[in-house]
Amino acid sequence: MKILVVGAGAVGGYFGGRLLEKGEDITFLVRENRKKQIEEHGLIIESVHGGMKFAPKLVTRLENEEKYDVILLSTKAYHLEAAIEDIRPFVSEETMILPLLNGISHLDLLISEFGDHHILGGLCFIETTLAEHGKIVQTSPIHNLVFGERSGLETERIMRLKESFSNTKASFIYSENILAEMWNKYMFIAVLSGVTTLMRAPIGPIREVEGAYRVVEKVLLEVFTVMEKMGAPVGTELIDEQMSKIKDMKYEMKSSMQRDMEKGLPTEADHFFKYLLENAETHQLSTPYLELIHANIKVYERQLLSQQQRNRKQGC
Repeated sequence: MKILVVGAGAVGGYFGGRLLEKGEDITFLVRENRKKQIEEHGLIIESVHGGMKFAPKLVTRLENEEKYDVILLSTKAYHLEAAIEDIRPFVSEETMILPLLNGISHLDLLISEFGDHHILGGLCFIETTLAEHGKIVQTSPIHNLVFGERSGLETERIMRLKESFSNTKASFIYSENILAEMWNKYMFIAVLSGVTTLMRAPIGPIREVEGAYRVVEKVLLEVFTVMEKMGAPVGTELIDEQMSKIKDMKYEMKSSMQRDMEKGLPTEADHFFKYLLENAETHQLSTPYLELIHANIKVYERQLLSQQQRNRKQGC
């Protein structure tokens, strides 16, 4: 299958690289700067599962309009609208679009732009960063990509995709219940991102303070209640499961949103929390902790924007 990977960053670059390593027909859709960087240094992956270096096929949005069987989309939520315009020329009537974004609201946008038939369900579990010259560094043993038809059906096309994803050094996992898995991860990420950004601390110190740990439970209950009212495939057993995961996490574990804030980067606050708050309002639910979490991040984003504007005025 012809596969287009949007971006060659920490996530797309890693999974696309593993498919390229296997011998799949992979092309990376990149910006000019990233293209020049890869052309000069190669696509480099440093991993506990084995390193590699390639000179992959690269394309920019304006170079051609070749169509692809699969488009792997792993952008941040705040780059999604731009990514949609980038991939539009490469989508045929049969193209499958596999988004790996955290959360759920991106599905609505992708379906509205491309139609229900094109959009698969997907998520991933991986810790990767970009180092010097755009090298992708992956140090955790977990490198899972989960995918499936949102309908849960075992279609001919998903079986062909399963075959293309098989026998790689990364774990490409087919799921017959991908939407439930996406909602499950959304719940977990929303709670972890919420409490770590609110308290500016890894999960370990939060667990050590009784009052702070109670906040984790209250945030989880609010998230669960909203999702349940939305008709999400979540059950009450998830509450204990999620708290157990949080209890067992490494002491120093931070959410990616917290790390973004520490680096002075934009966040996916609206994608995670505004979406839940809008649905809470629709169902007339009280969600004071989610409101506080969202407000805290929006204050940060406003301060970040003000600082960026001052820097531009000063010529920094």
